[in-house]
Amino acid sequence: MAAASAAVRMLPDGGADDEERWLAEGIAGVQQNAFYMHRALDSNNLKDALKYSAQMLSELRTSRLSPHKYYELYMRAFDEMRKLEMFFREETRRGSCSVVDLYELVQHAGNVLPRLYLLCTVGSVYIKSKEAPAKDVLKDLVEMCRGIQHPLRGLFLRSYLSQISRDKLPDIGSEYEGDAESINDAVEFVLQNFIEMNKLWVRMQHQGPVREKEKRGKERNELRDLVGKNLHVLSQIEGVDLDMYKETVLPRILEQVVNCKDDLAQFYLMDCIIQVFPDEYHLQTLETLLSAFPQLQPSVDIKTVLSQLMDRLSNYAASSPEVLPEFLQVEAFAKFSNAIGKVIEAQPDMPVVGAVTLYVSLLTFTLRVHPDRLDYVDQVLGACVKKLSGKAKLEDSRATKQIIALLSAPLEKYSNIVTALELSNYPRVMDYLDNATTKVMAVVIIQSIMKNTTCISTSDKIEALFDLIKGLIKDMDGAQDDELDEEDFKEEQNSVARLIHMLHNDDHEEMLKILCTVQKHILLGGPKRLTFTVPSLVFSALKLVRRLQGQDGDVTGEDVPATPKKIFQILHQTIEALSCVPSPELALRLYLQCAEAANDCDLEPVAYEFFTQAFILYEEEIADSKAQITAIHLIIGTLQRMNIFGVENRDTLTHKTTGYSAKLLKKPDQCRAVYACSHLFWTDDQDGIMDGERVLLCLKRALRIANAAQQMANATRGSSGSVTLFIEILNKYLYFFEKGIPQITNTVIQDLIELIRTEQQSDNAVADPSTEAFFSSTLRYIEFQKQKGGNIGEKYEQIKTSS
Repeated sequence: MAAASAAVRMLPDGGADDEERWLAEGIAGVQQNAFYMHRALDSNNLKDALKYSAQMLSELRTSRLSPHKYYELYMRAFDEMRKLEMFFREETRRGSCSVVDLYELVQHAGNVLPRLYLLCTVGSVYIKSKEAPAKDVLKDLVEMCRGIQHPLRGLFLRSYLSQISRDKLPDIGSEYEGDAESINDAVEFVLQNFIEMNKLWVRMQHQGPVREKEKRGKERNELRDLVGKNLHVLSQIEGVDLDMYKETVLPRILEQVVNCKDDLAQFYLMDCIIQVFPDEYHLQTLETLLSAFPQLQPSVDIKTVLSQLMDRLSNYAASSPEVLPEFLQVEAFAKFSNAIGKVIEAQPDMPVVGAVTLYVSLLTFTLRVHPDRLDYVDQVLGACVKKLSGKAKLEDSRATKQIIALLSAPLEKYSNIVTALELSNYPRVMDYLDNATTKVMAVVIIQSIMKNTTCISTSDKIEALFDLIKGLIKDMDGAQDDELDEEDFKEEQNSVARLIHMLHNDDHEEMLKILCTVQKHILLGGPKRLTFTVPSLVFSALKLVRRLQGQDGDVTGEDVPATPKKIFQILHQTIEALSCVPSPELALRLYLQCAEAANDCDLEPVAYEFFTQAFILYEEEIADSKAQITAIHLIIGTLQRMNIFGVENRDTLTHKTTGYSAKLLKKPDQCRAVYACSHLFWTDDQDGIMDGERVLLCLKRALRIANAAQQMANATRGSSGSVTLFIEILNKYLYFFEKGIPQITNTVIQDLIELIRTEQQSDNAVADPSTEAFFSSTLRYIEFQKQKGGNIGEKYEQIKTSS
């Protein structure tokens, strides 16, 4: 009956519904036979207990179930076998049957699979009784299990053997420990079981039709822990010290891993070795372990396993600094580097992303274990360059991402771009990035500098830095302008502008070299970048000018000391480059800044030249009326602060300025610019100009223009318009009146006040609350000055504010 049932169970596989039915039938068979077994156990009937337990275990002979379903059936039987084991133990304890006789008795079971399950169960009791050495029983069991060569049934049988024996190994300190050699027997037992299980596991892949190969791969993956548990047991054996691991355990495991030639098994088992054995063991057996990697199948994901090993050892080094000398002693870096080289060589078809990922892990390992060895870091980058040589720029996004990780690691570790600049292979790796990614990496570098406030202080390092960020400072080959987002471009160039301010050296000569280096690079960057980068360079140069104030010297030749004249020459060339943009308003502002700096350095010819260039830009390039207004007021404000010009030069410049002011398009703008020019003829400096006649002339001219504006308003709109211009001019009169200019008398001011009142009361006047408030405030100011008394109060006393 049992044989017929077993024959039915060996029929070919069916569908999922059939499998569920077969599982249900198998579980029902286990439960039915378990019921009769329990009844026999309760009545201490050994013969029936063995009979029904064998029939129950016969259900595990099926070939119809998938590994997942077979596992369910196995666990039902496993639970029952634990109860049977307890019964065997109790029987031998009472003396009803000796364990030796029981061991012989179960070997008479009809079928091999139930016989071996029963044998393992009694073997567990046999070892527990200590009537025979544990090593002998274990050796017998592991050899007998060879009787099952069906992959699935054999795997679960050996898993059962491993499960019931793991606490009965003749380990050091164990109650089953025998002579000095017993530890070798324990290791040999586990290794043999592991090797046989792995062979069965691999064999599963080659059974069945080719079309189900992928399905079998998934099923095998579900069973991998059955094999891996053996390695975990090995790692828990107390007697497996470093010497035994090095001489016996690791070589035997690796031999099996390499010889099985199965990619799934090799990947999983190498990962198991790394995970279950201690870090110090890996460190001391690094050469042996790494030697296996090049021998693995080409389809094995070696980069993942090798990266995990490096990550684990680098974490070990980071958590236990006292072990760092051991890394040096075993030359861990050299061994990893050589192993990666051999793996890449053994797998010529390895994708670039795989190779770069290995180098990222090696670099991470190096930075954690040997952060002081820049030569190691550069060596890793050089190896990556060698792998990439002969290839075009990377287009694989995954490989690009790994390259960015490779280049970012030194920046994050050292928090100093200067250290990265010492790596000769760093820019060579960047050369393999596409244009867009080169820009991304350049931004990362600049952000690192900003975040860590890194000061780059030599022209050589700046040359190297600008080579790294060349994607931002010039157009790359093949780059398309229309691909560039305007906002992104502005952000990139603003980051370059901020970077220029981070370049500094207290030595004047070196700082001048830095400025020349920056100038060389930014002038080659194309016109669209100049408006962002030139201002930063100009103001950095002006900082140096301020430090050099008072120094002078010959500026001919290249190798001259840093002097203001030399720097002003550089500034002139730099600002002149803006003409190709064109950006005349910006260039004019920068010329005026330089003129003011030249004034502070007592360099009249230089200051005059900068003003000349500003006037040329105003005349020839600035046509927009609003831009002209802004420009003329900037010129007036800068010229007012200049105190270096002689009479002739100053007259020329002030004459030009007042002339430009009177030629603005709109009358109100003309008026405001002309009265602003009055400040050019009266300064408070000790040696400043004080020409009251020309001040009064400017103010009168402004009044005439304001009057003309009123008349134009009356002619075009039928109303005289606002008198705001007159009130503004009145405030200028009051300013110079307080300065003590003799030509500005209280009579002049009184007449102007009356003029404003008359204009406000005229029939054509337009009511304007803000203008009236402005005039009222001005009058209140006059009254306030009267009340203050003193010299100012006396001067204001003659002015009447009430109508």
